[in-house]
Amino acid sequence: MSRTRTERLVNLVICLLSTRRFLTAAQIAATVPGYEHDPEDPRDHEAFQRKFERDKAELRELGVPLETGTASVFDTEPGYRIAHREYALPEIPLEPDEAAAVGIAARLWRHAGLSAAATSGLAKLRAAGIDVDPDATLGMEPVVTVDPAFGPLTAAARDRRTVSFDYRVPDHDAATSRRLQPWGVVCWRGRWYVVGHDLDRDATRCFRLSRIVGAVRVTGQPGGYSPPAGVDLISHVAHFSGPVERSGRATVLVRPGRAAGLRRWARECRTGPDGDRLVLPYADPESLAGKLVGYGPDVRVLDPPEVREAVIQQLKEIAARHDEVVTAGAPA
Repeated sequence: MSRTRTERLVNLVICLLSTRRFLTAAQIAATVPGYEHDPEDPRDHEAFQRKFERDKAELRELGVPLETGTASVFDTEPGYRIAHREYALPEIPLEPDEAAAVGIAARLWRHAGLSAAATSGLAKLRAAGIDVDPDATLGMEPVVTVDPAFGPLTAAARDRRTVSFDYRVPDHDAATSRRLQPWGVVCWRGRWYVVGHDLDRDATRCFRLSRIVGAVRVTGQPGGYSPPAGVDLISHVAHFSGPVERSGRATVLVRPGRAAGLRRWARECRTGPDGDRLVLPYADPESLAGKLVGYGPDVRVLDPPEVREAVIQQLKEIAARHDEVVTAGAPA
């Protein structure tokens, strides 16, 4: 949402809160900045009506109690107002560092694929009189990466729409088709999972997003099902994932004096002329690769091949995302 539209929505809320009588669209257009137009010009007036309809829908989606009615029985045009008793919020005091943290969270989710939810949250706080700067920092920059299936699955869970996708498990080379009524997407032990009702197995199942092959296909109508009340998605993922069993061992070469976190975690450490060799326990090669990639050129995987290939694959994905950003920002 642009800053101009955000300001217009806030001004609209203030206007409708400041009156006890219903205001018509024409009265709102003459009062609220951003709605200026020539009512005698059909095109200009039609553009205003479309803008006003979008803004009304946005306010209702944000949870603003927008009422429709008439000031008297003789009025033929409906008017609008906001009921104070339903709109009133408890005081939400935020310290400067807390407001900055909210801004960081909003920017994080803008990068991760939940821009609409982050924008709605900021608009609600601004409407409540809280100044939140989405560009504020606390000496850090949020970085969250999600799988391509993240956006379609979160949208399907929100709209209660059935989906289908191809899914590959480690024990099989070929992917199988799954039909799911998604309840939500959660992060568990550094991985994203979707939890829902598997239609083919008629049971609750969770699926790791990184194992979904190809695009997620939306097959159901909005509101096609209802998740169980009070469902705990994390508990379902933890149950199906089982306890972590560190059965594997990986050998990595670390530059002297670097990767202190890995050194504390290592089972063995041997110093050599080309660097220090660490033996690390692991259960999931992809999860270990995610940790090793963060150390950049200071760490190199020697063994086993599955961990080395997982690191190479993640580096290729990072390079591809960087190329996409560069291409998108290049002048036409």
